Amino acid sequence: MNFSTMIFNRLNQTCTGIRLLPALLLLSAPVFSQNERAIIDKVVATVGGEVILLSEVQEQLAYLKQQDPNLPPDHVCIAMQNLLAQKLLVNQAKIDSIPLKDEEVENQLEARVERLRVYFNQDEKAIEEYYGQTVNEIKDQMRNDMRSQLLSERMQGEITGKATVSPLEVQAFFNKIPKDSLPYFNSEVEVRELVYNPPVNAEEKAKAREFLEDLRRRIVEGGESFADLAKKHSADPGSGSKGGDLGWQKRGTFVAEFEAAVYKLDPNQISPLIETEFGFHLIQLLERRGNLVHARHILIKPEITEKDFEMAEAKLDSIRQLITSGDMTFTIAVKQFGDKNVASYNNDGRVANPRTGNTFFEVADLDTNIFFAIDGISPGEVTEPIPYRAPDGTRRFRLVQLQSRSKPHKADLKQDYNKIQVAALEQKKGDYLEKWVLEKLRSTYMTIGDPFDTCPNLQEMIKAGRTVRP
Repeated sequence: MNFSTMIFNRLNQTCTGIRLLPALLLLSAPVFSQNERAIIDKVVATVGGEVILLSEVQEQLAYLKQQDPNLPPDHVCIAMQNLLAQKLLVNQAKIDSIPLKDEEVENQLEARVERLRVYFNQDEKAIEEYYGQTVNEIKDQMRNDMRSQLLSERMQGEITGKATVSPLEVQAFFNKIPKDSLPYFNSEVEVRELVYNPPVNAEEKAKAREFLEDLRRRIVEGGESFADLAKKHSADPGSGSKGGDLGWQKRGTFVAEFEAAVYKLDPNQISPLIETEFGFHLIQLLERRGNLVHARHILIKPEITEKDFEMAEAKLDSIRQLITSGDMTFTIAVKQFGDKNVASYNNDGRVANPRTGNTFFEVADLDTNIFFAIDGISPGEVTEPIPYRAPDGTRRFRLVQLQSRSKPHKADLKQDYNKIQVAALEQKKGDYLEKWVLEKLRSTYMTIGDPFDTCPNLQEMIKAGRTVRP
């Protein structure tokens, strides 16, 4: 649980106003089959032109319980409150014609599904067995929810986007928290990284090129199936099992060399070999609609030898020596030698904690290799090269610089100002949103059915709105 949540929980014990919870994150909550939805579904509330189904309340509650398994039974009322506010935002977004393109929805859906694929090691059959639905069926089920989520987020941004907090407001926010309710922080660290990819030697590159040239001849001259050869030989884990099929993609999706080649092709035409940072590609355009292309490819990655890894480690150690001696800053080293496709590259090497979204890591959140590497070094010092495997399975090295290390302590305004500032800003945005919700309900038709019409936390919304209990 992050600092903002802990403080909000403390405040909510004494506050009676609307405190909106974060929007439902798709694929964090369970995906129900169509039969399950049919069993549990009925309309339990309406807000303007939007309806709330019992299944949505159940899914929202399941998500909340994922965040805190010890939620009391009456938290179903909080789930309903959250959904009422989200539906009101969606209703207003439609009235105000807030723009949202279909491709934005599809991109977000694909991003969520890609996270699912990573979790299941790119095994779509395992996904289907677990959920009882194909990936496309899951996307179809999520599409309306995703559109509503994006609309509500966009509308919420319109309402709260200009909210700011001054240092005095941050101090006032902190001072309202009872001293005996201040959360206790474990030791935390901040780190920066320089991720280095071992370069491929010329001999291995030549072997990979020759192999892919042979595959091209087998397809173009020998009439062999592109899809079959992709399934057998492609090194792309996402598309290889699908015969190299990349699906429909818009301009700007691919790296520059790949994109330049695919948009020059005619339907069914096969490209010459294309080299990118990922290796060598053979591309076939299947169909094109304006800026959208449907293509497939075969990726062959040159093998990196043990000697290449040894040379890479030595190179990275020499970079470390330059940093340690003061002849090069860590920032410059990241820009000159770091992998630009790693998220930390565009954040000056700072590593974000995927669990919290900020750059602070508790021990339990740290990669084990990094934890042992920084153990015993002081802030500003840099580790020796650390070997590791990237999410795609490739072997790499990285240097890690310890930025800061805090001792276990109670929340303190001076030491934790940035975290407290974020919490104060979120509280202010919540106040803005609460005021907007209550004001908007005065002109919005709303119905709340049994048993939710007796929820204590909904009474202020019911009192404010043009509400009918069906």
